[in-house]
Amino acid sequence: MKTFRHEYKYYIHTRDYDVVRHRLKTVLPSDEHSINDEGYLIRSLYFDNLFDSDLYQKHNGIFRRKKFRIRIYNHSDEVIKLERKSRQGEYILKTSLSISRAEYELIRAQEYEFLKERDDDLANEFYVFLQGEFMRPRVIVDYVREAYKSSISNVRITFDKELSFVTNSMDIFDKDAITEEVIDYPKMILEVKYDHFLPEYIRQMIQLDAHQRSAISKYVLCRMASIQYHGF
Repeated sequence: MKTFRHEYKYYIHTRDYDVVRHRLKTVLPSDEHSINDEGYLIRSLYFDNLFDSDLYQKHNGIFRRKKFRIRIYNHSDEVIKLERKSRQGEYILKTSLSISRAEYELIRAQEYEFLKERDDDLANEFYVFLQGEFMRPRVIVDYVREAYKSSISNVRITFDKELSFVTNSMDIFDKDAITEEVIDYPKMILEVKYDHFLPEYIRQMIQLDAHQRSAISKYVLCRMASIQYHGF
């Protein structure tokens, strides 16, 4: 049974990152998607409705929010996930469903009937939003994630680097995609996620109290940058 998890986000300077990652690497394993010491690429296609409700709910500080996205790793189509991320204050719940490359192409072509026919609540809900609220692709978000995990309380510590949006495409497999960064170096995003509690030894390693929490949304940052870039 899925439960809501704690999620905290911080901007972090590279000098702090170098210190913290060195500590984490000595005691915690890396995420299974990692391809080198820098981590792995995450590319997500975010959807929003005709009125950009998800964008403006975040802007307006709405307590309960949700986002739909399609996510891939390292430019590969071996794993394609349809995800819904729900938030209640500082708590998150992520629900995901694996889809095939062919099903992804059906969504791109606005052929949604297969979602209604799948025996899955997330697929059915996504179908309702696509049809009932005219939800459509809005922006592609890229970043390099360096992730560490612990089985204790399902802890995940991630450094998200080179946050960018795609300027010229809404296809996550577009080989000619051009990206534009939205966070100036030397900053990056530190995320801390866990189920019930954060072990004290991990809290000490990442010096949590030394960082200032921020209400960071990668979707909002990249969507607003995209709007500004395109002039609409």
